[in-house]
Amino acid sequence: MNAHTTVEPTVDAKVYAFGASAGSDVATSGRGRWLKPGLIALAVALAGVAAWQAFSPAAAPPVVAASNLPEVTVLVPGSTMVAESITAPGSIAAKRDAAVGIQGEGGRVLRVLVEPGQRVGAGQVLAQIDRQVQVQEVAQLQAGVRLAEADARLSDANLARAESLVAKGFISRADIDQRLATRDGALARVGVARAQLAAARERNERLDVRAPAAGLVLSRSVEAGQVVGAGSGALFRLAEGGTLEMRAQLAEQDIARLKVGMLASVTPVGATTSFKGRVWLVDPVIDGATRLGIARIQLDYAPGLRVGAFARANIAAGESNRPLLPQSAVLADVQGNYVYVVGQDNRVERRAITIGTVSDAGVGILSGLSGTERVVASAGAFLKPGDRIKANLAATAR
Repeated sequence: MNAHTTVEPTVDAKVYAFGASAGSDVATSGRGRWLKPGLIALAVALAGVAAWQAFSPAAAPPVVAASNLPEVTVLVPGSTMVAESITAPGSIAAKRDAAVGIQGEGGRVLRVLVEPGQRVGAGQVLAQIDRQVQVQEVAQLQAGVRLAEADARLSDANLARAESLVAKGFISRADIDQRLATRDGALARVGVARAQLAAARERNERLDVRAPAAGLVLSRSVEAGQVVGAGSGALFRLAEGGTLEMRAQLAEQDIARLKVGMLASVTPVGATTSFKGRVWLVDPVIDGATRLGIARIQLDYAPGLRVGAFARANIAAGESNRPLLPQSAVLADVQGNYVYVVGQDNRVERRAITIGTVSDAGVGILSGLSGTERVVASAGAFLKPGDRIKANLAATAR
């Protein structure tokens, strides 16, 4: 055989090659025939699952067994006659504050006869001023009165003698008229002298500093030896009648509820004793800057009341029908006061309220409740809106 002779493959080699090629084509043809329908079926299935999840109703929350719900006491407050009260700050002052000073020309103070806190009567002397010069003036005027009266008596006697001689012709009618005028002038001088004496005595009396009315001495600003005059200002401050008052400051919505005659209890700051009073005046003006008004509460003086001291008043403003809750039912946060109300399916709901009078009986509710709701009586701090509970109705609201 030469090098260019082509060797033909054997039959076995051809069979092997044919068999391998034929098997590979057959496998590839089978997989290609089933792959596309399979992918289409998988896509349809995924789309169906997605559509079912998108359009199916939301799954209901798991139902909690009634035995596992927290038991909470609730109450229906209803409507109760509640005593309304208004609390307000203020200060103590004299109801009628009289400033007592010098009425006359003044002078050196000899004695001060009263002290702060002492009760005095109308016209009582509070301080005495030196009056030696005025006493001498009074004595001089008294002598002048006596002199004028003597001249008047002499003139009257001369007139009487002259009238007895007219009928005998010894004295003319002109002399009678002259003596009559002399007598009348003497009587007039008596009147002038007496008036001057009365004025001097009045000036003398005005040197005494007297109380213009009965009352309570609040303060004094004069001492013995001090020289005082018309420009010295008030030497004493006097509460006329010994009556004080508290000037309570209230918001305009509260002052609109007040009436003259309402009873009040006033407690000075730092004191444990309260003093009874009565509203005697509600000022008709509201301050435009603070939106506050003044209610004046009359108080009888007591040692624990000091003019100028701060105090707090509790004013009884009548009664009204309001829902009444225990203090444990009322909660508060930055949003204000609120309670939890049990609604449908025994789920708690938050309800904002406005509280009124707080007393030992409970908390009066001004707004937010009608009284027919089921209100959580306690344990509200452990609940949140939407919680489901087992409500146990209490017998009463207290």
